[in-house]
Amino acid sequence: MDTRRFKSFVVIVDTGSITRAADILHIAQPALSQQLAALEEHFGTKLLTRSQQGVVMTDAGAEVYRHAQIILRQMDQARADVTAAGKHLAGRVSVGLTPFSSAATLSFELLAETRRRHPGIVLHLTESVGQTYSQMLMNNRLEIALIHGAGPMKGVRFDPLLREDFYLVAHETFGIEAGDTPVPISALEPLPFLMPPAYNFVRRAVEAAFARSRANLTVIGEVEVIRTLTRAVGSGLGATIMPKAVADRIVSEGAGPMICRSISPRIEETLSLCVSEFAPLSEPALAVQELLRELTERLKH
Repeated sequence: MDTRRFKSFVVIVDTGSITRAADILHIAQPALSQQLAALEEHFGTKLLTRSQQGVVMTDAGAEVYRHAQIILRQMDQARADVTAAGKHLAGRVSVGLTPFSSAATLSFELLAETRRRHPGIVLHLTESVGQTYSQMLMNNRLEIALIHGAGPMKGVRFDPLLREDFYLVAHETFGIEAGDTPVPISALEPLPFLMPPAYNFVRRAVEAAFARSRANLTVIGEVEVIRTLTRAVGSGLGATIMPKAVADRIVSEGAGPMICRSISPRIEETLSLCVSEFAPLSEPALAVQELLRELTERLKH
């Protein structure tokens, strides 16, 4: 089997179009269609369903896509290992760090430490709100992810690393006084909040906590970018509730005088290190995984 057919198939799936894939791969569309036909003939089944909107994987296509990702990654790793034989760890490692969590605060440190300790590793970091990391792990588009939740989930192995406490961050003009005692959720009803979208894990945890306290959560804006959220909270547009590491970042990077307080009843979620159950980690990925464990452990202190 020519691995170029696997690469072509992956690009077709990722772009959702044979035409766009042909442009990216710099080959003629008929030649690409021929590669796809040869792949379908090899497996004896239809891998893609074509329509005016593009192409969609069949169930068989999804399996081929998953295995193609593994095979292509192994080929890349084999080339890296041969190049670095007798020298140091080398290869590409893809890591997903869930936004609006302590994981997102580790991205620079992880990049810097990987570069310092393993200069042959090329780290691919993703902080995406629009994609499901668990699905990307199962499809082998990601090798490692730090995400909220403790499982179980078929196809993904969860390793809980820490519990994140959520904190209120508000401009001092909202009348929340500084202090070490938790702020009751009932006292937060009058505040306008800036939060991630409804499908976000942080948003769901906050909404559930307000519902248990029979309090109304007033969301005046949904923000998916930490920098924008920091500016908005710092200017007094609205308050927010975030995991402690993110709350501290907003306070330290924001322009206005802000109050950061814990909440009662406590809101907390588990942050887990996740890998696929189907594909073993490469040596470079194992090294990055250990770095992630080490950096996450520092967040506990």
